[in-house]
Amino acid sequence: MEPILRTNSLNKSFTSSRGSLHVLKDITFDIQEGEMTAVMGPSGAGKSTLLHILGTLDRPTSGDLLYRGKDIFRLKNDELADFRNKRIGFVFQFHHLLPEFNALENTIMPALIAGAGHKESLKKAEGILEEVGLSGRVLHRPGELSGGEQQRVAVARALMLEPEVVLADEPTGNLDTETGENLFKLLIQLNKKGITFIIVTHNDALASLCGRIIRMKDGRIV
Repeated sequence: MEPILRTNSLNKSFTSSRGSLHVLKDITFDIQEGEMTAVMGPSGAGKSTLLHILGTLDRPTSGDLLYRGKDIFRLKNDELADFRNKRIGFVFQFHHLLPEFNALENTIMPALIAGAGHKESLKKAEGILEEVGLSGRVLHRPGELSGGEQQRVAVARALMLEPEVVLADEPTGNLDTETGENLFKLLIQLNKKGITFIIVTHNDALASLCGRIIRMKDGRIV
């Protein structure tokens, strides 16, 4: 079965006044549709850089990223942005919610930006917030929510456009142990519904709940 995502010899270098820094080195792997994969490694291993390239937020210096067999970086920038908005969801360590908007408004935002109808999007957002356990908190602003609830809103926002792949960069890193475990259990439940997850985490216990672990060191898969 063709993988949903395939990397082929991805390399990423950054150039500064001090010279060239080779952050990713010949990264090659496949991700099958419906997999839940953890990416682990020490700080500076290149995990976040890899996630940014997988999410097309950055381009590799060399190598290929294939999405369902299509070389995605051959797209023009506007086409790439459209692909990213429709196919990929993002959850970061810090939720990046808009403080002046409530949970429902934060969740619905990607759909409104994409030009979707307000009435249909509102109903969909309410359903997603109920799915992540926030049906009673939809009118609360981020400052009125706990850290775990804020991250659940961030997850709901990531799901708004029905992405096929969700990329999460340390989604539990800013939460206490119990809250982090509960959020991870939510991601597992969503994965069972068919969403492909790639999650960067330092937490061995949480990573062990994933079906697969990719370990990185010094920019390579080890």
